[in-house]
Amino acid sequence: MRRSIATVSLSGSLADKLTAAGAAGFDGVEIFENDLVAGDLTPEDVRRRAADLGLGIDLYQPFRDFEAVPPGVLAGGLRRAEHKFALMERLGATMMLVCSNVSPAAVDDDGLAAEQLKLLAERAAEHGIRIAYEALAWGRHVSDYLHAWRIVREADHPNLGVCLDSFHILARDTGPYAIETIPGEKIFFLQLADAPALPMDVLYWSRHYRCFPGQGDLDVAGLVASVLRTGYAGPLSLEVFNDIFRQAAAMRTAQDALRSLIALEEQVGERLGGASRPAALAPPPRPVVPSGFAFAELAVPDAGPLPRLLDGLGFTRTGTHAGKPVDLWEQGRARILLNRGSAESQDGPALGAIGLESPDPAASVKRAEALLSPVLPRLRGPHDAPLDAVAAPDGTELFFCRTRHPDHTSWTDDFTTGRRASEDAGGEITHIDHVALTQPWHHFDEASLFYRSVLGLRPHDSLELPDPYGLLRSRAVSSEDGGVRVALNVAYVGAHGGRPDAAWQHVALASRDIVAGARRLRAAGLSPLAIPENYYDDLEARHDLGTERHELLRELGLLYDRDEYGEFLHFYTATTGRVFFEIVQRIGDYRGYGAINAPVRLAAQHTRAQRVPPP
Repeated sequence: MRRSIATVSLSGSLADKLTAAGAAGFDGVEIFENDLVAGDLTPEDVRRRAADLGLGIDLYQPFRDFEAVPPGVLAGGLRRAEHKFALMERLGATMMLVCSNVSPAAVDDDGLAAEQLKLLAERAAEHGIRIAYEALAWGRHVSDYLHAWRIVREADHPNLGVCLDSFHILARDTGPYAIETIPGEKIFFLQLADAPALPMDVLYWSRHYRCFPGQGDLDVAGLVASVLRTGYAGPLSLEVFNDIFRQAAAMRTAQDALRSLIALEEQVGERLGGASRPAALAPPPRPVVPSGFAFAELAVPDAGPLPRLLDGLGFTRTGTHAGKPVDLWEQGRARILLNRGSAESQDGPALGAIGLESPDPAASVKRAEALLSPVLPRLRGPHDAPLDAVAAPDGTELFFCRTRHPDHTSWTDDFTTGRRASEDAGGEITHIDHVALTQPWHHFDEASLFYRSVLGLRPHDSLELPDPYGLLRSRAVSSEDGGVRVALNVAYVGAHGGRPDAAWQHVALASRDIVAGARRLRAAGLSPLAIPENYYDDLEARHDLGTERHELLRELGLLYDRDEYGEFLHFYTATTGRVFFEIVQRIGDYRGYGAINAPVRLAAQHTRAQRVPPP
């Protein structure tokens, strides 16, 4: 289907917005009036530039406070409309959005609203323009789409139809299924936006917290499916008011926007299914959900504490890459690569790449490319195993692997063999449980959509975690079986005590015996992150685990959580550079990440960071 985006969704000048929309691959744009009025491009300039970029001008908006008004006010509205019609002819736009009236001058009279909208449609028809009437969720008298449709139906003019906006409909909990009672030819335009579930005034919610489909909590796919069942064949157009998007780079936001539409079309096609799926909704390749982690790669300086730490955790250095300064450390199915040749290591160790176990790496690549995530260029030696990667929004490289399977070349073959650690050896650590990646503050929603759409991971509820310097926003995504879990956190903004906030990242390692692992670490002369005694006093008040168990947790610095499915024990290593490890043991079918303990961990890390100078 035709894909469009409102210029208000992007940052910069109108010229910047058009360039970004065209470069991303959109078919058309909605021209937001403020963008035109405040810019120095003439309507003719805009028309030419859009055409050069392959963009149609699908809608001009908004035209406000017109219908259901006294005669004196109506005259002024018609005068405004004639000026806008002339402007639209210069732009080459043939549809104008009219919002339901929010003015105190409006009267509660559907018959009058229909009469005046019909008059507007008659005037518009003289210019070859159609009017799309939209019910604002905060409209003075018309605030839901069925009410708007009744007025349009009463007006009964071929140049008057409705504009449906997913936010205005879903934010009011108005069921979208009644949309199917509206003839498709009378739905002139469809605007799409998602939003997180927030208990706030709907106008403020709309103006600041809309996001692209798949980044929020609204059932946008269900609404679009209902619209398409009517026979609607117009554009799918994104209209997003978002403070972060209006500060972010327009090119990147436009690409993320188009990715959201591709993913949305796929979901809608699944909802419709079979013969009712429009041919225009050709799906991208199916997502290939990763089954686990192949490795985590850390960029490290030539000399540093990580080899000693890994040894203390029970890892074995099993090989070195044949052509690169990269060491492979293994324990069970947990594999850590230490890359001594990466530029990222200049500021201390950092998590630079993640290997994901894919049932079909080639299909994973095709899916990523279809969702606008191209394969990264990579220097490959003549004997290196084929290994493709894409970049996550924070720059982390994600490699699609098939490790030590007889039907596929394994990346581990690139490493000269040292001491081989058996996957069934008796060490406590068995595999990588999850990774936590800190996102730039303006890429958090993009990251959530990326992992959901490109990798097929399932998003969980967003959390706000108390930190000594504010709130940390976090959202986990995971495969259905929990084989892959990724925690996405928002980076801090600003600086504390003259030091830039650390974009901490960590790798959580699953243990079959965390008590033995904690004792092993201490026996190696290493200590976990120090947890304050106050935590254990509070833990005893919250949970009766028995005196002996409480004393053991306190002695070893272990933290505890439980949910309805099981229990969770974990501890953290000290942070080195930007990286630390978490050792976790899930007992039963515990499904969380120990989020209740995150504030304690964050406070302890800040305390340690103030005592230990950065590298």
